[in-house]
Amino acid sequence: IERAIESLKRKGVQINEQLLSHLSPLGWEHINLSGDYIWRNNLKLGAGKYRPLRSVDINLYKKQA
Repeated sequence: IERAIESLKRKGVQINEQLLSHLSPLGWEHINLSGDYIWRNNLKLGAGKYRPLRSVDINLYKKQA
């Protein structure tokens, strides 16, 4: 989460620091409606390495004037 927040800040997105305490790293994309958990384990990362962050349209996070 820290890397994603820093990436948004570098792009000029203003972050409400008070809301950050309510974030959780728990994802839900690996859970489907049948209750089965699906994990992609074909991605091998070295120690201390991370997968690339997904790109996102930062306009979704900018406050409307």
